[in-house]
Amino acid sequence: YGRHFSVATSEHAVARNRQLAAAALGYTVAGEADYGIEAPALSFGWLPAGPYVVFLTSTSRDDKLWLEAHWTTLGRQLRELGYGIVLPAGNPVERERVARLAAAIPGGVAAPPLSITELASLVAGAQATVGVDTGLSHLAVALETPTVALYVATDPGLTGVVGSGFYRNLGGKAQMPAPEAVLAALQPVLA
Repeated sequence: YGRHFSVATSEHAVARNRQLAAAALGYTVAGEADYGIEAPALSFGWLPAGPYVVFLTSTSRDDKLWLEAHWTTLGRQLRELGYGIVLPAGNPVERERVARLAAAIPGGVAAPPLSITELASLVAGAQATVGVDTGLSHLAVALETPTVALYVATDPGLTGVVGSGFYRNLGGKAQMPAPEAVLAALQPVLA
């Protein structure tokens, strides 16, 4: 705490933090961000059969939410392509939202309450993850699960997901990515 270092505030938060740690600990930043984590392999009897996509629909602020109609449209499109849709949630408001979405998406599954370890295992086993501006989208990228992150109120250039696997940041301040854009972004990782 007694030493101070300067890093450019115009760079992505991950790059800034990596540079700060490198300066404080005396090493050079090299390569892409590698978070060095993996989730335990857990099985869930309630998962849909076959490949699935996790929808991370919840975030800390309502202005970061993607429209429920967009989630429903994307879920139906992915279902037509043979993917199950799994919707985890934390608090009661989030559980109500995912229950509505699961009911509107054929075969959609509102996940039961999960610990962070269980959620990480669920995400790690997914074909892909689509999430709003939330720490769980960052967790998905850290686990190297193909991820499309949706931004409607913040700048992904400064705080978007970043890692060494497949990821895409869509949207930005006052932007609302369309379901078709999300599906197009997912195409490289859909079998």
